[in-house]
Parts: sequence; C-alpha cells; structure tokens
Amino acid sequence: MRILIIGSAYNSLTQRVHAELRDRGHGVAVEVTPRGDDVRAAVGRHTPDLVVAPMLKAVVPRDVWSARTCLIVHPGPVGDRGPSSLDWAIRDGVREWGVTVLQADAEMDAGPVWATAACPVPDVGKSDLYRNEVSDAAVEAVLLAVERFASGRYVPPEQSTLPSAPGARTRPVMRQENRRISWAGDSTDTVLRTLRAADSQPGVLDELLGGEWFLHGGRPESRLRGRPGELLATRAGAICRATADGAVWIPELRERTASGAPRACKLPAVTALGGRLPRLPDLDTAGKAAWSDIHYREDGPVGVLSFAFPGGAMSTRHCRRLLAAYRAACARPTTLLVLGAGRDFFSNGIHLGVIEAAADPAAESWANINAMNDLVEAVLTTTDRMVVSAVGGNAAAGGVMLALAADEVWCRSGAVLNPHYRRMGLYGSEYWTYSLPRRVGTATAERLTQEALPVTAARARDIGLIDRVVECAPARFTDEITLLAQRLAASPVAQARLAAKKAECERREAVTPLAAVRERELSRMRRIFSDPDAPYHALRRAFVRKERAPAGPGGADAVTAALSDA
Repeated sequence: MRILIIGSAYNSLTQRVHAELRDRGHGVAVEVTPRGDDVRAAVGRHTPDLVVAPMLKAVVPRDVWSARTCLIVHPGPVGDRGPSSLDWAIRDGVREWGVTVLQADAEMDAGPVWATAACPVPDVGKSDLYRNEVSDAAVEAVLLAVERFASGRYVPPEQSTLPSAPGARTRPVMRQENRRISWAGDSTDTVLRTLRAADSQPGVLDELLGGEWFLHGGRPESRLRGRPGELLATRAGAICRATADGAVWIPELRERTASGAPRACKLPAVTALGGRLPRLPDLDTAGKAAWSDIHYREDGPVGVLSFAFPGGAMSTRHCRRLLAAYRAACARPTTLLVLGAGRDFFSNGIHLGVIEAAADPAAESWANINAMNDLVEAVLTTTDRMVVSAVGGNAAAGGVMLALAADEVWCRSGAVLNPHYRRMGLYGSEYWTYSLPRRVGTATAERLTQEALPVTAARARDIGLIDRVVECAPARFTDEITLLAQRLAASPVAQARLAAKKAECERREAVTPLAAVRERELSRMRRIFSDPDAPYHALRRAFVRKERAPAGPGGADAVTAALSDA
C-alpha cells in the first residue's frame, strides 16, 4: 500500500511510524508539512492510498480529508481533545492514558476512531513518556488502523458512540500561566509534575537570578533543604532549588530572549547561568544527593554503568565524566559491564546546543568530538571483560557508534536507531568507519549512512547492526537487561568471546590501527568544523535555535527529497 506520512516535524514518533511501516513492506513517503497548504501539496505529489499523521499541528484542509482517508495520531484516549493532551495528563497526575488514531474531520480530534491503545503514565518527563509508553501505544494503534484500512471492510465508529476514558475531555492549550510555579507554596510533587509536563518543550518560564528562564527537566532531591526558591547546590551541570517542602534538581535552562531575537540554546543549567551563579556546593566532588545523571551498581559479576543526559546530547564535559566513570567501572572485579540500561535516550552524540552557544563553536565542536572519540576508544579497547551496550531508547549518529563499540548491543523493541551523520552535514567520527562495516558489511554501511533513514530495533537485528531485541515495556528494561547480563556472564560462551575479542584486537592493530582510523575520520571533521561555509554550521544553528533549516545540499530541500524517495 502507498502511504504518505505527513508531520509538522520529523520527530521521534514520526520516525518510528515511518520505520515500522517500511518494515512491513508498505511504500512509504514522508514530508514535513508545517502548514495546511503543505499538506495539500504533499498529497497532490504522492497520490497515496492512505495518509498518516503521527505528529501534525497544521489543520488538514477539507478538500484533502474529504477526498481520501487521513489518520491523525492523537496522544490521548477516546474523548480527549486538544493540543496539550500529555501536558495536562502529567500535570494532573493521571496514571493511565492512551493514544487514539482518528480520521481527520471538520472538527479537531473529533473524527471517527480507527484504533486506540492504552498506556501507563510513570513519573517521567513528557518527552520521555512520548518516546516510550506513548510511542509504543501509538505504533500499536497505527498498525491496527492501517490493517483495518487495508481490509476495506472496517467502518470506524463515531466518537460519540464510544465511552470516554476517565479524565478525557476537551482542554485548551496549556500556556505559561498554567505552568507557573509557586516556590513558596507548591510541594515538591507539584513542582515535579509541573516541570515534567513541560519537558522538553516549552519549559516552565520562571525568574532566577535577575533573569527570565525556561526551566527544563525535574528530578527529586531527598536530603537538601532551604528557603523556598533558593539555589542550594550544583551537580553534573544541574542546579538544586528548594521547594516548599523539599528540593528539585533542574538539569537545563534556556534564557528567554526578546521578540525578534534569535532563540537561546537549551543548555546545562550551570553553563546557562555562567557568571550569574553564586558560589554553591558542588556535589560532584563532595557530599551525596539523590540524583545524578551517571550511576554505577554491581550485581555479582555484572557491573551496570547507566547514564541519562537530556536529549541524549553529550557535551565535552559529559563525555569526560562518563569516561572517568567507565574507567572506574573497569577497575572493579566484574566479568561483564553493561553500558546504558536506562529507559530513554542512549545517546545522540555531540551536544549541538553547547557547541552553538560556545564563544568558538568550531573549537568546541573539535573538543567535543575528540572527547566522544576518547570514550568510544576506551570501550573498543576493553579486553579484560565483556561489554554490552543496553540501548533502552533512541540513539543517533555518534551515540549509535558508541553502542557499537561494545561486544554486544541489546536494544529495547521500541528503540529507533539513526546510524548516520548526514542530516547535520557531518562526515562522522567515533570510529564509525571501523565499527559499522564490521557489523553490517561495507555495502550496508554505505547505504545506512547515505539514505539517512531511521531503523527499528527489529530491522537492526536482522541486518546485524545489533545482537538482541529485548521485548519489554520501558519500565522493565533495566531489570530485563540485568537478568540477561547475569546469564551471559555465567555462561561458558563469555570466556570464549573474551578470548576471541583479545585476538581480534591484536589482529586489528596489526592491520588497521585504531589511531589511523581516528586520524582519517577526524581529518574530514576538522575541515568541516574549520570551514565557516560548511552546511554543518547552518544546520546546527537551525536545529538548536528551532529555525527553518537552510535549503540546498544537506539542508531542508535535501532532507525532504530523501524522505520522499524512501
């Protein structure tokens, strides 16, 4: 079947739906359609059998939905309407929610229902929930709706004939006045729900140290206390702020800019505040706190090094801190080390926001890619124990290559991989020219990097990119990975694999030393970073500042063409 996917952006859910439908043999075209006229033009170009919109802010024109079936994915259960569904659900503390696939009609979110699926709402940020529980439910509902449409026999019921889910109703856009935090009056639980409902967009607008900032992310702190609203400490680039009855960690900030000015970058909170930040205890080096973005634990012969960086972006500092933690983990008496095992993003590679905000973006790009390479090299050259990359959420670019440096790669079934750099105008590094062909072969490696399309976990396993798909809910991933790692560590296969790994490293260094691979890749990256006219700089700026990507080679036109030809 010919399916056209339209969306206001090629976001995580759009990518996953795209990849899942391709896996099932459908002919799928994708176009970014921020306006109704774009929707009309896209449908005219492709004349699809079916239109699917995983994330669409534009209104589908009447002449389009009256001529062909257009399925809209709404992140709410039957009876829920409005553009801020997840925001309200998280802010209100609901525990069960859902996704509805409905037919575009004259009234927003009111058309006939083709499929629906339920999902739990754990205590996580909106973006984490969207990429995981909501994404799983959305894919289940979309695939069922497509199957029903293909049958030609299914008649979708009107919403008015179906019972509404508890808490579902028509609600307005959640604006900043609905998100305001009262530091003196709101409990920690209320503050956390408010922050989580705005993560990662639009953030919670607040005043801090004489400026206006959008606060992004929220994690509980169980020990520190202070005057409500007071800054108490820093850790891992985050700031700790007192609430009425406790405290929360805020990992990222974005400065509010004047109308017409370029949008500020979302940055680690300590970086964003810079010289405004008063002297505070830094709990990276002293004291203990409930939250950290890097955790290590042991379970018998298995060490688990987990990390969770906002948006999967890894700055120079993130990379160096994780490398130090990795080396410390390798000093422990374990036989198998799990890298990852978190429920959301594994890694998306270098931190484009920190790079864009730097005084010298080219120099920071160079520092960041070298720090990533140092981390990947450490994993590639670990020969005294097996290393397993546990990819619980999405990964892209250098983040995929970090995962591939391990002996085995295990992915949760809902993860989407983007093993390429092309959309950011980069050649790539992180030893990808060694690791990727080693796993999938030269021809497939070239196709993956040139097509620049998302890959499901199942497809990644089939082509040899990963070793295992872990079928489980997001909340179960860490436990499932730990159990599988215990079994592998206790098996005779582990010792045999370790011996083979040592021999392979020796052969590799004799034929193609890693130092040569690194230099070859970095020579290409150095030229890109140092060329102010290279597309990378404009694409990076557009990405982090939410501007329209430039047209031309590597820009918006090339991206649209690549997607449309998929």
